[in-house]
Amino acid sequence: MNWDGIAYHSLNYHLRKKFNEKVFKISLDGGFTCPNRDGSISDNGCIFCSGRGSGDFIPAADLSLFEQFMKGKELLEKKWPAGKYIAYFQAFTNTYAPVDILRKKYEEALSFPGVVGLAIATRPDCLEHDVLDLLDEINKKTYLWVELGLQTIHEKTASLIHRGYSLSCFNEAVYNLNERKIESVVHLILGLPGENKEDMLSSVKYISMQPVQGVKLHLLHILKNTPLYQMYLKNPFKVLEKDEYIDLIIDCLELLPPDMVIHRLTGDGSKDLLIAPLWSKNKKAVLNGIHKRLKERNTWQGKFYRNHI
Repeated sequence: MNWDGIAYHSLNYHLRKKFNEKVFKISLDGGFTCPNRDGSISDNGCIFCSGRGSGDFIPAADLSLFEQFMKGKELLEKKWPAGKYIAYFQAFTNTYAPVDILRKKYEEALSFPGVVGLAIATRPDCLEHDVLDLLDEINKKTYLWVELGLQTIHEKTASLIHRGYSLSCFNEAVYNLNERKIESVVHLILGLPGENKEDMLSSVKYISMQPVQGVKLHLLHILKNTPLYQMYLKNPFKVLEKDEYIDLIIDCLELLPPDMVIHRLTGDGSKDLLIAPLWSKNKKAVLNGIHKRLKERNTWQGKFYRNHI
């Protein structure tokens, strides 16, 4: 199988097929916080999360949403002068505010030039019924997906990384989104402390059997000024090597259903903050390595999906 010449169902393929042209994401900081940072659950956040709540590549948060969007658009237009955009609320928890504030920000982003949809990153425990009703409303008038940071299905690891919610909470969120026909995208982190290959692949198998439409596979990054960094300094643990990660990604792809959209195969770590693994700074080389290994192994997304369902 292939999707425009590659062996997995990429987001680029998915969006081109849906909109008949190139579509880009532009990341935004909506000025939200997180219950894992404001004291509702904790004030330290997940141990791997940077000070900007995974929004390290977004223009300064003190800019307006429109200014952030236009800066992102200008950068993209230098390489791709034509295309449409998904406004991506990325930093922190983007459903963690009163509904009237959420509605105002979402509708503002939808009014920006060339925007054809929204992507909203959040936590499963921040999808109250009034928020779900708003998302349902948005979903009926534009393209929408909601991203959920699961990271792992294993409760021991979830406790270690201070995720702050249970797997059953995630399951409920996925069910509620699916009932409203809202697409969900799940984040998984590969290389979390204490997890072996079987642990990681069991998380992938679990996601493959859920009613979710997309997945983001991240390499664990150790970033300065995070609790994970302090843990690593005190007791250095093994981080994945490049070839090890590439083979693991392909193992994951083989287990995922062919119709699941692959939103990411490796994460970006800010070069100013990244402590390990340093090989991940060259994202292009990692992706090229994945494509090469797929050919070498003569494999593709979904090859072994039917074997485990």
